[in-house]
Amino acid sequence: MSDRESKKIITGQGGVFNDLAIRIKLVLRLLADRRISPFLKLLPIGSLAYFVIPDLVLGPVDDMVVIWLGAFLFVELCPPEIVQEHMMILKQLSGKPGSIEDQSEGEVIDGEFWEKKE
Repeated sequence: MSDRESKKIITGQGGVFNDLAIRIKLVLRLLADRRISPFLKLLPIGSLAYFVIPDLVLGPVDDMVVIWLGAFLFVELCPPEIVQEHMMILKQLSGKPGSIEDQSEGEVIDGEFWEKKE
């Protein structure tokens, strides 16, 4: 499995606002996780600090781009196993099983199905 394939964590299920809410919760959970480097945590915090600086360039457009980029880079630079752990917890809390891609694709489990007749 290539490095790019192993980083696939979120599949689009539930719409833009649901995905945005999950991404925000993921960033907050990763910020609270002690296994993440404090220097890495400066990335989303710094992008939010940029938001409070008076607008000099494009107003709210550049603020949103910087916040999005900071959050995106933060999640991408965190260790993938920690991100997957938090994503599984968030998906279980939201009640949407199967939203996280299975790392063991291609594994087939043989089974039988039978229906009880009365």
